[in-house]
Amino acid sequence: MHLMRLPAIFSLLLITSLESSAQNAYVKLGQQAFMDGNFKSAVAQLEKACMIDSTNANAYWMLGYSYYHSQNYRKSIAAFTKTIYIHPTDATAYYYRARAKSYLGKDTFLSYDEREKYLLGAIFDLTKAIAIDPTEQTKCFQTRGIAYREYGIFKLQPNIKNYDKIRGISSLKASIGDLEKVLKDNPSRSDISSLIDLSKEKLATFTGKHN
Repeated sequence: MHLMRLPAIFSLLLITSLESSAQNAYVKLGQQAFMDGNFKSAVAQLEKACMIDSTNANAYWMLGYSYYHSQNYRKSIAAFTKTIYIHPTDATAYYYRARAKSYLGKDTFLSYDEREKYLLGAIFDLTKAIAIDPTEQTKCFQTRGIAYREYGIFKLQPNIKNYDKIRGISSLKASIGDLEKVLKDNPSRSDISSLIDLSKEKLATFTGKHN
């Protein structure tokens, strides 16, 4: 009886081996295209790799990044969400998922509810990235400072159902706070000073308190 089962076992091992070989080939080709900056080709290869093996966090990360640089932000979010599901402590996956969400949050073709979901999602993801990896704080605080400003401006748009002056102003203040943290550690960065000035200008416009 055991001997009769051997052909089936060998067949299963052969299929598994072939699938693993194909998956590795797609990952290798996708990685090469990824490294070359050919993100369209990387997407084509990595999609196949992830279809064969849905547990490869690295393949999903490269796929998410390739989608991001192909301006396919919805699919980028989905790929990074899969990366995070497999590897919950990947701060860079949270960071780039936040970047993709920020782009969708500025898409005026989306509903206000969708835009708010993405803008808040970006802030959440950046907060998570900061908590996971303190070494990435400078980059994340800068990006979150911008995200807070975008959300603050969004909430302060007149004549929309999402209007909320208190939350809008709080977000602009949070934007200034994050950017000032970056400037404190990097006092020579004039670009951060300019971003702070922009957030302060927006805050003054909505509060009516100009210096």
